[in-house]
Amino acid sequence: MSVSSNSNISDPQSSAPTPASDQTKQLTLQIGGMTCAACATRIEKGLRRLDGVEEVNVNLALERASVNYEPSMINKEQVEQKIEQLGYQSLKETVDLDISGMTCAACATRIEKGIKRMDGVSAVNVNLALETARVQYTPGTLETTDIIRKVEKLGYTASPKKEEGIQQRREHEATIRKWKLIASAILSLPLLWAMVGHFSVTSWIGVPMLLMNPWVQLILATPVQFVIGGAFYVGAYKALRSGSANMDVLVALGTSAAYFYSLFLMIRSLIVPGTSVELYFEVSSILITLILLGKWFEYRAKGRSSEAIRSLMGLRALTARIDRDGEEVEIPVDDVQVGHLLIVKPGEKIPVDGEVVEGHSSIDESMLTGESLPVEKTVGDQVIGATINQNGRLKFRAVHIGKETALSQIIRVVEEAQVSKAPIQRLADVISGIFVPIVVGIALVTFAIWFWGVAPGDFSGALEKAIAVLVIACPCALGLATPTSIMAGSGRAAEYGILFKGGEHLEAAHKVDTVVLDKTGTITRGEPVVTDIQFANNSQEMSEQQWLQWVAGAESASEHPLAKAIVQGIKERGLQAELVDTFEAIPGKGIHATIGAQSLWIGTRQLLQSQQIDVHDLEAEIQEVEQQGKTVMLTAINGQYAGWIAVADTVKETSQAAIARLKQMGLHVIMITGDNERTAQAIAAQTGVDQVLAGVLPEGKATEISRLQQQGRIVAMVGDGINDAPALATANTGIAIGTGADVAIEAADITLMRGDLNGIADAIMLSRRTIRNIRQNLFWALAYNVIGIPIAAIGLLAPWLAGAAMAFSSVSVVLNALRLQRIKL
Repeated sequence: MSVSSNSNISDPQSSAPTPASDQTKQLTLQIGGMTCAACATRIEKGLRRLDGVEEVNVNLALERASVNYEPSMINKEQVEQKIEQLGYQSLKETVDLDISGMTCAACATRIEKGIKRMDGVSAVNVNLALETARVQYTPGTLETTDIIRKVEKLGYTASPKKEEGIQQRREHEATIRKWKLIASAILSLPLLWAMVGHFSVTSWIGVPMLLMNPWVQLILATPVQFVIGGAFYVGAYKALRSGSANMDVLVALGTSAAYFYSLFLMIRSLIVPGTSVELYFEVSSILITLILLGKWFEYRAKGRSSEAIRSLMGLRALTARIDRDGEEVEIPVDDVQVGHLLIVKPGEKIPVDGEVVEGHSSIDESMLTGESLPVEKTVGDQVIGATINQNGRLKFRAVHIGKETALSQIIRVVEEAQVSKAPIQRLADVISGIFVPIVVGIALVTFAIWFWGVAPGDFSGALEKAIAVLVIACPCALGLATPTSIMAGSGRAAEYGILFKGGEHLEAAHKVDTVVLDKTGTITRGEPVVTDIQFANNSQEMSEQQWLQWVAGAESASEHPLAKAIVQGIKERGLQAELVDTFEAIPGKGIHATIGAQSLWIGTRQLLQSQQIDVHDLEAEIQEVEQQGKTVMLTAINGQYAGWIAVADTVKETSQAAIARLKQMGLHVIMITGDNERTAQAIAAQTGVDQVLAGVLPEGKATEISRLQQQGRIVAMVGDGINDAPALATANTGIAIGTGADVAIEAADITLMRGDLNGIADAIMLSRRTIRNIRQNLFWALAYNVIGIPIAAIGLLAPWLAGAAMAFSSVSVVLNALRLQRIKL
């Protein structure tokens, strides 16, 4: 291939972009899919045609494009979309960060907005409950260190996520919080004692005169205000510096007003003897103590909400025993390589995923699938890492290790579900973003109305009402309402072997009103067996034995479950399959194969009729067999009908009860299958399915799903995650039933680790319970502020009571979310 003289591959420095003018912005993108200079030229020409793009330089060596563009005419999303249209990819990277210093939803919102403003950032998701951030960005434009510096500039601390250090960090932070709370309580208790003595109903409580001394109260209140409560000032300063406000601003304003007003009255009494002194030092100290107490409870509760991840990680085996030249050697599980032969004794955990090569045993897979009964394993069977070998010695070959194991994939899916945002959270995000400024405004209006209107000149009374408004408002409860429920709900689902790929799927499942079930492998076992054989005996040149050998040979080339059943059934009769010369699969109808001089057609009536083979006389006989739920495969050899073989796929024991349960939940249940109408109806009658879609070819399943959606139905498609992938993608919610294999997890929105249809009902029920829990949280968080702020504004709530209510509002939201961890299905 020739390369022109102006190619970008000769020198990376030669592709330096033209500096952007004051009116333009520069965008750097990492490009995937380029193979030569012609690719770079094509991208350059394609981007230059866009209105608003002024200069483009594509560097093939660095696989990078630099674009100068006019923001008022085009944005970076349109540039990336054009690159995709040209047949290339704008590559992204994702980094997970641990964030420290967030105190409420406004903090999370500010970090999200700050990072989103960075050039090269595509998506940001900050989770207050997990104290993490997931950032998708363009490599080359940004580095992880740039994002960390941005977070630190916003006033927080960020570091790359390291699972092994999370628990230690949380425990260290919990210890610091505990001792701050204890110190604050010790210093505030004397002030509380002095305050209680002022009330008429508690005047009988003796208060030492020492505690009434203003200097003593100042000495007790000052360390609480500025040392223990210093974090509120730091957080408020950082928030205001970045142009926003959070809960720290409210706390700092409210407690500072009480503290400094008390200090002012104290100094005035010293300057002007005889002036009455009514101090509020106890208000600021008790507020800080109560808020710290609430934060302590909230922190502990939030820690419990992420227990699902820690419990899953705790399932991992730490060591493995490998067979090394006939000798058993124990090594760390991280040192296991694909192909290693591993030995597992009774009672031990299976370290990685693999295939049994020797032995027989029962495996307890309940920790991953939720299935209580042990599963028998023998040579050729698959075993899953972290499951427990019960009663036999097994030797197996390592197939998947490290991040490729089923357990690691489950952990990844649960993590992604917990850090993702459900659409229902958008309302809370919008409210949290404007919450603090509105509350500060209400507090100022409250002060003005009381000072100039209700009680003219009563500065202390007006200040007390304003402080109550500031401290009762709680944006934290709004910020925690959704993520804690998503974390708890998805974690509990994982314990039942239900994997939601994201919070949006956990939310969407509750809307489902129609469940479409694939028949084979979903309602049925997917392991059909031969039930009847009918030989035509219309040729003296071919015996039944020869016919079966030819049929077995033709079907042995097919991957269809029915074909495998036929081959197995013929082998069980002691016959061997003939070798096939040519083979052709005819989707939805059958197969055509040649064996020597014999031409075989095996499949449906339509297949034989298409070859002008008359089977009309067999219709009554075939219908009778099909009404028993069996599938009939007709055969023809060299253009002449030769006989039929009936195959039946048995229904799973739990299918009938599970379908009845779905119907009790108000769901419309449909079975979809490529089988003929009579066979499908027989299975439907046996299981109680509402509606049957029979004779649907694999490519037609997605069309049937779309037709149901056009009728206004919210559809969940349930299949095996491989053959049904188009239908799973088309449905509102795709549910894969399987063993947690890679494809099953990737193909659907929800993966059920068990083959039991009850998992569908469990998944939808968990979704309904979780969404109901989120709505409860949002309602109480909003209602609390809507009711509490006016009560504080009209003077019916003392500041210390307002502080207590604020502190425990977020605790109540988290505790309500944690109820999901105790759901019984």
